[in-house]
Order: sequence, then structure tokens, then C-alpha cells
Amino acid sequence: MKFLPTLGSILLITTASLFATEGKHLFILSGQSNMVGLKPEVTFTPAVEKAFGKEQVIVVKDAQSGCPIRGWVKDWKPAPGTTAPRDKPPHGKLYDRLMEKVTTAIEGQPIASVTLVWMQGERDAKEGHGEVYEQSFRSLLGQLKKDLGREDVAFVIGRISDHGLKADGKYPQWPMVRDAQIKLGEGNPMGAWVDTDDLNGGGDSLHYGAAGYRKLGERFAEAAIQLVKKREKASP
Repeated sequence: MKFLPTLGSILLITTASLFATEGKHLFILSGQSNMVGLKPEVTFTPAVEKAFGKEQVIVVKDAQSGCPIRGWVKDWKPAPGTTAPRDKPPHGKLYDRLMEKVTTAIEGQPIASVTLVWMQGERDAKEGHGEVYEQSFRSLLGQLKKDLGREDVAFVIGRISDHGLKADGKYPQWPMVRDAQIKLGEGNPMGAWVDTDDLNGGGDSLHYGAAGYRKLGERFAEAAIQLVKKREKASP
């Protein structure tokens, strides 16, 4: 893994600033196709730069269309009684790619906060892995905390849209993934989720149009800003 050799030096910085209020705010954007379609520079990045200052913000995005969450989770496990897919590349490969970018972006810089912005889940709903989606995301979050050497990682989840609810029962686990995403966002004081049901147009497409992606960026930014400010207020 290319990011591991330089990670050690970063751990010293991030661990030392575990609850620091000084440093830059890191926003990590990842997920599948609806994150691919999001252009941070249009609405997300300008919003967080306005909130915290252009020089105090680092935005890193890496996404891959059509990929289930196991592409990011190294120890992904299927539901009991089911067989794990034989994926190539192996589980977690997309996480390694993401972390290479993160490592490069933050090297040598103090980090005040880390927020994961996540838009993914459609593939898991289609493949029938909704039962393990919650635990899969928790594993992903755990990986990020371990590799960055800090427990105070916030996250914003984009709940997958209503597309699969109107597919005549084709994706029975679509509601399960949506429910897991709400539970994750509402069950953690450092978490949040945003609605996307109105972003995919009148035809309830799987993907959003340009206006939908602009709004998604705005919603992600608003939720992320609130989480960072909440953390700042709680810091001594």
C-alpha cells in the first residue's frame, strides 16, 4: 500500500492535535456514482471555505461508480449464511486509493478536524447486502480513525434516493440500506445524514442532474459545517 510509508509521519501530527482547535479542516469525499457526479468546486468547497477560510480547508475527493461498500472495507463480511463475492481487486482497494490522496494532501500540516462525506449504497442495495450495510460503514469509519490516529472523525452520509423504492420490488433491500444510513447519521453525535429524494428528477432516476448535484454539494457542506462547529464548541 503506497500510503503506508508516509502515514507514520502524519500520525504524529494528527494524534498530537487530537482535540486541537487550530489547524486545517479536512473533508474526505468518497462513494460511488453519485459522488463521482458531484463536483466539490461548484458548491461544496466554496461553502466550507467561506465558513472556515480558504487557507484552513482541505478537500479530498475520490470515488468510483458502481462499487459496493466492500471496495472500501478491508474486513468486509457478508450476512451470516451467505457467501462473500469473489471480487477483483480485493476488498479495500478503493480505500487504499483514497488514502493515498489524503496522505498527500495533509502531509506536514496540522489537522483540526476530519469529516468523511459519504455518498454510496445503491450497489449494496441492488446486490442484497443491506443487512450488513451498517456494520460495513462502521468498519470503514474504524479504518479511517485508525489510519489517521484519531477518534474524532465526523461523517455525513447521503441517504440513497427513492429510485429503488419505485422499481416494482426489484430491489427489496433498498429500504434496508436507507434505514441503516439514517440510523448511522442519527445515532452518532458526530454523524449526520442528508436527504436526496428530490435530487434525481421527476423520473426518479438513479443519478442526479446538474441541479441535483449542486444541491447535494450544498447539503453536504451545510451538514459538515454544522458538525465541525459543534465540535469546536465542545472543545475546551
